[in-house]
Amino acid sequence: MAVLLVIFIGSVSVIGFVMKQYRDNDRIYAQASEEFTKTNEDSGGETAPKVVDFDALLKVNPEVAGWIYCEGTVIDYPVLKGGDNKFYLSHTYEKEYSVSGSIFADAHNRPGFVDANTILYGHHMKNDSMFATLENWQDQQYYEEHPVMWLLTPERDYKIELFSGYMTSARADTYTMIQEPGAEMDAYLEKAASQSAFQSDVEIDGKSRYVLLSTCAYVFDNARAVLHGKLTPVESAGGMPLAGSGTGAE
Repeated sequence: MAVLLVIFIGSVSVIGFVMKQYRDNDRIYAQASEEFTKTNEDSGGETAPKVVDFDALLKVNPEVAGWIYCEGTVIDYPVLKGGDNKFYLSHTYEKEYSVSGSIFADAHNRPGFVDANTILYGHHMKNDSMFATLENWQDQQYYEEHPVMWLLTPERDYKIELFSGYMTSARADTYTMIQEPGAEMDAYLEKAASQSAFQSDVEIDGKSRYVLLSTCAYVFDNARAVLHGKLTPVESAGGMPLAGSGTGAE
């Protein structure tokens, strides 16, 4: 009985520690959103719905590459890009240890989302934070309620027009790195669209740039839930109108 009691107390302590980590991470990113972003009251489709203070954010961590946001969901996070694909698995945007880690771009992608496809990773947390909700896009109605995300960067903002979502393996060719448009990218996009669990009217073409959002899934060994999105530029950077864009900028 004494041994069982020790095991029970130890298990409860571990669960309590993990739950505290979850709460701390939620608090950290809620504070980041409050401190570094605000709603763009003038957004009307030509500019992003949020304004991000990248000047202040980059002072905290120069490896911040952007901000990803999906209205009506928990996805509202800075995007990091480090020197490898390990560090931000277990560190926040402030470079502090965290079981939830960060949303981050593959280290092998070029900076600035200039590749034909850029891969973004995020944990599947049990409290539905980070990228846990990517699996929700397996449902057509959920897709129709959330057909787009936003990627804000210091240089240019993008509407992420989602066109494909499905379950795949961590070893699948879904994770192929393609830097430039061409026949390889055309074939990649065609295959991605054919595997989608939802139907979309987004027009895909090899000339545009794309992002792949990826998280763990638990439907089979090494499963991943992924979303493909087309990056459509809008007339803002960090949510602010670009100079000379015709959106009211002086």
